[in-house]
Amino acid sequence: MLRARFPAARRSLTARPLLPVAPLVRFASDRSTSDASPEELQAARRWLAQLHAETIPKSIGELSFSRSSGPGGQNVNKVNSKATLKMPLNALLDHVPSVLHHEIRASRYVAERSSAIVIQADDSRKQNDNAHSCYKRLYEAIVEAGHAAIPGETSAEQAKRVKDLQKSDNERRIKTKKQHSAKKSSRRGRGDD
Repeated sequence: MLRARFPAARRSLTARPLLPVAPLVRFASDRSTSDASPEELQAARRWLAQLHAETIPKSIGELSFSRSSGPGGQNVNKVNSKATLKMPLNALLDHVPSVLHHEIRASRYVAERSSAIVIQADDSRKQNDNAHSCYKRLYEAIVEAGHAAIPGETSAEQAKRVKDLQKSDNERRIKTKKQHSAKKSSRRGRGDD
């Protein structure tokens, strides 16, 4: 029906090539934590323990300010207080252990088209506070990625407790099976008299 009414339009729709599909790009840093050695995991844990919002290098990112939106009266129309931190992903990943790379790439702050992390803050009326808030959010995103990527360490007491619980559970299971078996065998002896 569309072809009969609009033959030229139909041809232009079918002649137009489909949008190119980007191939699935694999990075060397996208390996899973199961591939990581215990030394790499331990190094990443130490790195995360030493990380603070102030230790993130300010030179690798670009911080800009713009007018904020939302409530605040006329001040939001006059003052450039909203902070936007744009940090190239590759520049950040150079400073981060490779175990965390996959989780950071999956962060909600990653802008796929620009391959950068973009964080905005307009909580305060002061530029400086909003800039600190951007770096704090970046720090929190890195820590969150670390918790997702690095499995927790099991202490000796916790391992012993788990082993004891498994042992008592196994003993209880065997005891229940023996009781059930005894009950079944006692029924067999009474039946044919």
